[in-house]
Amino acid sequence: MSMTGTPLLNLKIHDVLEVDRPRERLIRQGAKSLSNQELIAILLGTGTKKESVLTVANRVLINFEKLHNLKHATLEEIMDIKGIGEAKAVLLLASIELGRRLATKDLEERFTIRSPEDAATFLMQDMTSLQQEHFVCLFLNVKNQVLHKQTIFVGSLNASIVHPREIFREAVKRSAASIICAHNHPSGVPTPSPEDVDVTSRLYEAGKIVGVDLLDHVIIGDHQFISMKEKGYF
Repeated sequence: MSMTGTPLLNLKIHDVLEVDRPRERLIRQGAKSLSNQELIAILLGTGTKKESVLTVANRVLINFEKLHNLKHATLEEIMDIKGIGEAKAVLLLASIELGRRLATKDLEERFTIRSPEDAATFLMQDMTSLQQEHFVCLFLNVKNQVLHKQTIFVGSLNASIVHPREIFREAVKRSAASIICAHNHPSGVPTPSPEDVDVTSRLYEAGKIVGVDLLDHVIIGDHQFISMKEKGYF
């Protein structure tokens, strides 16, 4: 759909309002604002005499059923799609390979957490000088590598705000084996409060139920931290 609500599938690019065209939208709003169809259309550049580039891009998606399947595509398979010749197929394959290499590089550079000090090192720079409390979760794989970092909420920590269900739903979504939670104390003093202890206890018990371990809850102060695991709070 375009910004004006018009389906993009059967339109020629010149029929689409300039502000709605994929290239212009990418420039104004960023690549994340575009659909898979629109991103592929930008890579293809042009359609055919009878079909728009958006129609051809949509055919690519239909042919491979899922975007994920594109990474296994061969040159011949892409060229078999109506409207795509060798030059466009090569461009698509090159883009797919570049994306694969970026993903591989990201995997190789994932931060591994082996201790509370590692967790604090990973978080300290971003959290030590925050003026409000930020509750953050790190989602880890079986090798204790950080898969994802997410700020759960901003504000004073209490048990009514931190919902284990939301945190562990995200953990399952990310296929995380374990989590580390953290929040900062704007006062600079990382001593756990009763609310900190209560939240940690609830998350620990919830983790045991769903099979995703809470490895630690780290409290960040002014260039110092406390590991609630090391201090024996759970």
